[in-house]
Amino acid sequence: MYRMLLSINPEFVKEIFSGRKRYEFRKIKCKEDVQMMLIYETSPIMQVVGQARIEDVIMGHPKEVWKKTSSHAGISKHFFDLYFQGRKKAVAYKLADVQKFDRPLPLSHFGIDHAPQSFQYVAES
Repeated sequence: MYRMLLSINPEFVKEIFSGRKRYEFRKIKCKEDVQMMLIYETSPIMQVVGQARIEDVIMGHPKEVWKKTSSHAGISKHFFDLYFQGRKKAVAYKLADVQKFDRPLPLSHFGIDHAPQSFQYVAES
C-alpha cells in the first residue's frame, strides 16, 4: 500500500486546511491505488505539514471536472483554466479527513531526498 506525497504551494495548503479547497487537481492520475495523500508545503516551509484521505478521484474533460468540483475547488476558474490549458483530461482528488500535523516533518522522515515536481509514492510504514 502506498501514500502519495504531493508538492503544494502555501496558499493552497492554507485553503486545504481551512476546508475551502476539498479537491487537489493534477494533470495525470497516479498509477498506484492510493488512499492517503501527504501534503508537502513548498517554499518557504519545505516540509510535510499534513495528510488527507483520498475519498474519490474524478477524471474527465476539464470542463466536466470543473462542473463537479467548482464549489469547493479552492482556486479560481481562471487559475483552473490556465493549469489545464490545452489538456483533454483533468484529475481531481477529493480530500477528506484532512489532518494538519502538530509539527511539520522533513522529507527525510519518509526516506525522500528532494520534493517531487508533481507527486511521489511513499510506502506505508
